[in-house]
Amino acid sequence: MTTQPKFSSTFDTSSQSVKDSILYHLKYSLAHDIQTATKRDWWLATSKAIQERIIERMIATMAVHNREDVRRVYYLSLEFLMGRLFNNAIYSVGLLKETEQALHELGLNLEDLRGEEYDMGLGNGGLGRLAACFLDSLATLDYPAVGYGIHYEFGLFRQQFNHGHQIELPDDWMRFGTPWEIVRPEFTQAVELYGHVENVFDDKGNYVPRWRNTKKIIGIPYDIPISGYGTNTVNFLRLWESRPSEKINLEAFNRGGYSEALAEKTQSETVSKVLYPNDKTEAGKELRLIQQYFFVSCSLRDIIRRFQRLPRVWSDFPDKVAIQLNDTHPALAVVELLRILHDENELPWDEAWGIVTKTMAYTNHTLLPEALEKWSVPLFQKVLPRHLQLILEINKRLIETIEAAYPGDSEKKRSMSLIEEGGVQMVRMANLAVVGSHSVNGVAALHTELLKKHLFADFNAFYPGRINNKTNGITPRRWLLASNPKLSNLITSKIGDAWARDLDELRKLEQWADDPAFQNDFMTVKHANKVHLAEIIQEECGVTVNPSALFDVQIKRLHEYKRQHLNLLHILALYRRILQNPKLDVQPRVFIFGAKAAPGYELAKCIIKAINAVGDKINSDPRVGDKLKVVFLPNYRVSLAQRIIPAADISEQISTAGKEASGTGNMKLALNGALTVGTLDGANVEILEEVGADNIFIFGLTVDEVEALWHKGYHPYDYYQADEELRAVVDWVGSNFFTPDEPGALAGLKHSFLDGGDPYLCLADFRAYSDIQHKIDEAYRDKARWARMAIMNTARVGKFSSDRTIHEYAREIWKLPQVPV
Repeated sequence: MTTQPKFSSTFDTSSQSVKDSILYHLKYSLAHDIQTATKRDWWLATSKAIQERIIERMIATMAVHNREDVRRVYYLSLEFLMGRLFNNAIYSVGLLKETEQALHELGLNLEDLRGEEYDMGLGNGGLGRLAACFLDSLATLDYPAVGYGIHYEFGLFRQQFNHGHQIELPDDWMRFGTPWEIVRPEFTQAVELYGHVENVFDDKGNYVPRWRNTKKIIGIPYDIPISGYGTNTVNFLRLWESRPSEKINLEAFNRGGYSEALAEKTQSETVSKVLYPNDKTEAGKELRLIQQYFFVSCSLRDIIRRFQRLPRVWSDFPDKVAIQLNDTHPALAVVELLRILHDENELPWDEAWGIVTKTMAYTNHTLLPEALEKWSVPLFQKVLPRHLQLILEINKRLIETIEAAYPGDSEKKRSMSLIEEGGVQMVRMANLAVVGSHSVNGVAALHTELLKKHLFADFNAFYPGRINNKTNGITPRRWLLASNPKLSNLITSKIGDAWARDLDELRKLEQWADDPAFQNDFMTVKHANKVHLAEIIQEECGVTVNPSALFDVQIKRLHEYKRQHLNLLHILALYRRILQNPKLDVQPRVFIFGAKAAPGYELAKCIIKAINAVGDKINSDPRVGDKLKVVFLPNYRVSLAQRIIPAADISEQISTAGKEASGTGNMKLALNGALTVGTLDGANVEILEEVGADNIFIFGLTVDEVEALWHKGYHPYDYYQADEELRAVVDWVGSNFFTPDEPGALAGLKHSFLDGGDPYLCLADFRAYSDIQHKIDEAYRDKARWARMAIMNTARVGKFSSDRTIHEYAREIWKLPQVPV
């Protein structure tokens, strides 16, 4: 690589320069003056002032990447949970103080403007947030990278509560546009669907399949610059919006068929309309499959367009392109790249397949078999008939190699086949991703071992070394620097600011863990954050909470395996103890929940109703007072998480052992000085190793004990009958006590614990969970001990930086060099 001159900006870094840019954009981009501008206008003008500095770096980055003809990684993900970009953009260009000063001179406050931004509705949970953290680290570490996803018009639904029930409303995050994206019509791609396959003679006289009579939709790309911190590199996230190939059928319109004239437009635009349409119906399944193919096809063609900017041969493709599949959603990339190489470019099968497997790598995010995507063969035949033929051919060749390695072993063929036999044949997307990739990684050490032992055991033996571990991480720029400025400033005052790019620097804080003055400063910051969160709780929930109470936080997707309902059983036990002994000495505690349940997931929605109903009763019971409060903050999202996490004292990570792949919420909370209460599951195992047993609260069955219990035979009634308190609270929540106006509303929850078989072992773990919570109560009373534990959590979680994770991906999977700008 040749040495390039250091990047030089045309903008100076003074507050006056920022102020001038804000005023310029207010006038010429937004057509407002100081007298007519609203708060949103000021936010937009400030965003554009920052964005122009980022775009300058982005242009310079692309120039260097093109000139150096770099190898790039392409990160394909159906989700990118970006949150708000305003704050991080200001940090990334290093203009926080200058922007604050510029706004101050204009009579404005930076904190007030932040609230004008909508969270980008591009993701759901941990998988999408991980993708966002990875993009941040890739840019910060100077790795050439492009993210690819869908430009959803409506993100995951906006959540409200109506009498405690979840109500889903459209998340119209794009209603007024966003200053951060750039439309790129010059890179538009066409995607074909439906049709049928004909065998025809090509110009060489060979009989070949051709995909004919297809329906075409168009993908329009929108780019969001991703700026590195403390570097000049700016990569980008490219999101595809679906459009019709013909916007209007003019003939139909002219004869009065107005709905018919616009039908194709409506159907085509539906593809990028909503994140995760409900797939309970056949139409929903079809739309989900089309979404996945649409973004994969657009992305691959864009990658190939970039690859072919210079004269090349196809054998060079894996040298310039690394593609990471974030879960099974983009697994169609395997067969689509094969189709482009084999059908469109006439590469022999073995050569095309070799390029595919050298290029693709797959990240698995779940141990739950029901979460591994499968699509019916009839649906594939309808939507992607040529792809189905290719999948069947891949499978035929796979089965032949399995037979050669394990003659007569039908069980091996059954478990590894890309096709699941049954009433309706299903295409197993996880198996396709494993077979079509050179690397398959888990996202925590325990998760990866369980992949090798159970989920992909046969593949692990068949492809030795293919399955590897890359423990997840989080970006400290968003989850400490931007989210918790008070703690960030305290840390920097002690150890300098290098920690934002090297999180292992936080280890230096250990020397002050026993210092009373630092303990006081640390906990003063925590208290200030709790005061702020208490104000949000008052505003959002109408509940007054005491910031001096222990803030016990469980924020994550609502799913049975994450066991919000185990937390609820303990809350009920505490409530009952207080009612039966009004003088009971308990540490005042505020239980804080944030979660959305999938619209079709009835039991998850029942758990939300139960938590809200129990909270309403407890919060209004004068016998409890401030000893216990329960709040469920609506519409959990990144910007809300950034308010909750700095204020948390306890981090609830209580999934059934063996069910959580990794977890990243546990890392964010520990980084901000919250103590984990958790099972030995996912990344909790590694957090325990890092922070030490004295600074974490571990309880419950281990993975091996869970397996042994199921093997022996788990009977939840045994635990229910043997524990009087458990029996009482299960009966209590299943009665109409908390829902007198809705008899039977919570009966499904009691049924899940008992007659439903308690599939996630809440009753088996209840007593251990209750006992560890008592130890937490005792520990919080010792303020010096608690402060020390909180400091040690912050100091010792450097391993969980997404920078470390990305370095491992780049070195061990992508073989990707860093390219400073």
